[in-house]
Amino acid sequence: MTTEPSANSPRYILMHENDNVAIVVNDGGLPAGAVFPDGLTLREAVPQGHKVALRAFAKGDPIIRYNVTIGFAARDIEAGSWIAEAQVDMPAARELTGLPIATVKPPPQAPLEGYTFQGYRNPDGSVGTRNILAITTTVQCVAGVVEHAVRRIKAELLPKYPNVDDVVGLEHTYGCGVAIDAPNANVPIRTLRNISLNPNFGGQAMVVSLGCEKLQPTRLFPKGSIPIQNAGGADPAQVCLQDQGHVGFQSMIDSIMNTAEAQLQVLDKRRRETVPASELVVGVQCGGSDAFSGVTANPAVGFATDLLVRAGATVMFSEVTEVRDGIDQLTSRAVNEEVAAAMIREMDWYDQYLKRGGVDRSANTTPGNKKGGLSNIVEKAMGSIVKSGSAPISGVLAPGEKLTQKGLIYAATPASDFICGTLQLAAGMNLHIFTTGRGTPYGLAEVPVIKVATRNELAARWHDLMDVNAGRIASGDASIADVGWEMFHLMLEVASGRKTWAEQWKLHNALVLFNPAPVT
Repeated sequence: MTTEPSANSPRYILMHENDNVAIVVNDGGLPAGAVFPDGLTLREAVPQGHKVALRAFAKGDPIIRYNVTIGFAARDIEAGSWIAEAQVDMPAARELTGLPIATVKPPPQAPLEGYTFQGYRNPDGSVGTRNILAITTTVQCVAGVVEHAVRRIKAELLPKYPNVDDVVGLEHTYGCGVAIDAPNANVPIRTLRNISLNPNFGGQAMVVSLGCEKLQPTRLFPKGSIPIQNAGGADPAQVCLQDQGHVGFQSMIDSIMNTAEAQLQVLDKRRRETVPASELVVGVQCGGSDAFSGVTANPAVGFATDLLVRAGATVMFSEVTEVRDGIDQLTSRAVNEEVAAAMIREMDWYDQYLKRGGVDRSANTTPGNKKGGLSNIVEKAMGSIVKSGSAPISGVLAPGEKLTQKGLIYAATPASDFICGTLQLAAGMNLHIFTTGRGTPYGLAEVPVIKVATRNELAARWHDLMDVNAGRIASGDASIADVGWEMFHLMLEVASGRKTWAEQWKLHNALVLFNPAPVT
């Protein structure tokens, strides 16, 4: 990546020497007539983050950014012109055949040793970064009751147990009115089950059911199949609202609170202890992306990803449609043919899923993405993939599956911020990194979320929502390595208990289960 030098003059960023477009750096964009240090003159005003033609294009010429053809010129374009979305015809998706398989063999990186954090060890060997009581729900019908109970628990019980960080209701919109025996119904069921096993919940879990729903507790948690050690036994403590013993609403709330207090008593005995950085399980994600996402924040996350892998930790990157156009980059980095085949299988499954809905990957790009300079999903994908760094990809998870290995993992998820975060929770992440260019108050109650701004202007305007400002890379005030190391150290601090802005403000989004099966 090269940046034109003077901070006060018109500046653009060129991602690769073979690129024939670059993005405008200057806050507020540039007016027509602005002259770059290399002599290129803008023929029209270009907003910040949007592409400028570095040479003239004839209709049909490839438009190249990241050394990748992100589209073709929809008409003749003169040098110095603004290349807006309407001037870019999107290329067809790469076929899932004839891909390079495990061809990239980077030299082994030296282990990164001696880094630790203060975490909570669990009976199953996992480590939590927070100590939270989670109340699982089998069906959306009980959400209002559980929400009421959680408010009471926080107000009346939690102050008695100072070593417990929070109480969260794992509420969702699944459980009944669905084709629960359909082939893909296992996705939301295993997702909810595995979220209940998240390391931040300490092996304690309780479930609130209605009683008449399709997703019965015994189906969600088959007896003896999960490593939960509860106050009342090995299986999750249960409260059923339709039990004959419940007479009136208050008796339901009392039952939930009494069961919760038994769990809180156990969780309150937990203490942080020094654990190696290898116990981190980090989910990386981007939302509200702009053209700077692939220039500043995501490359810095990629640098931190490599540091984490060198430290023996686990990093998950996701979002199928936001890596689909770089599938050749991913299969070439697979550690072996089996991992490459698994990635191809997940891409194909999602292609067919979108096809059944009558859309394709182009439906991904949002109005905000486009306003931020991203013309299409191809360009967006090139900036998204760099979050994965350069390490070999050692494993693949289908939606809702739980991690069983360390290293760099591709966790196949939809690109929806909320569904992706939910599925990464199910996989077992204990820390989340979320980059944004347009800005979003996204957060999760179940794990700490570190928010990274792609631009100086966003970081300044949302100064009490963004934890890291990666915009300094574009302005020349920091390098990708500088910000990557900053994130790495911040992750260890947050894993040890330091609160992120989202935690301080108690900002969190509801869980959204991915249900590709029919609703009845």
